[in-house]
Amino acid sequence: MKDILIKGGVGVIPTDTLYGIVGSALLPDTVGRIYKLRRRAPEKPFIILISSINDLNLFGVKLDQFTKNFLETNWPNPLSVILSVTNSKWNYLTCGTKTLAFRMPDNKELLMLLKKTGPLVAPSANFEGEKPAETIKEAKTYFGDSVDLYVDAGKLSGLPSTLVSIKNRQIRILRQGSFTDF
Repeated sequence: MKDILIKGGVGVIPTDTLYGIVGSALLPDTVGRIYKLRRRAPEKPFIILISSINDLNLFGVKLDQFTKNFLETNWPNPLSVILSVTNSKWNYLTCGTKTLAFRMPDNKELLMLLKKTGPLVAPSANFEGEKPAETIKEAKTYFGDSVDLYVDAGKLSGLPSTLVSIKNRQIRILRQGSFTDF
């Protein structure tokens, strides 16, 4: 699995919340492929899974002390945080927003995978606007043979990650998901 993802492959795997369709966030062609597979509007950035706060350095994220403390206190968890990414190198990810949502998942196996593959885009495994796949069988109805691997972890159901933004030391909940402990 690791080698497939490092080489630009796309897979459906369990995340800390739901099944995700994942691929390297560092490879523009892979990200573009996932947009097409999910039939996602091109102006909507994906959430990026990372293995540590240090991964934010890859994207040129500059953390103020308040935000750094917030992340260190609340990660890993099903909590996605929108942060400023201004380097034009990442335009294929930011889609003109100059921001990206990052999550350090609360799942040891997934964190180990991320340490080996680097950051992964990880939207839920479904077409945009459709119900997220709860099983690999459901994921295959969406993507069939168009992805390179499937990892079956049985039925996964629940809420997506909570999505927040932080500006001027204020935390704003944009999507209430499974994380509520802050």
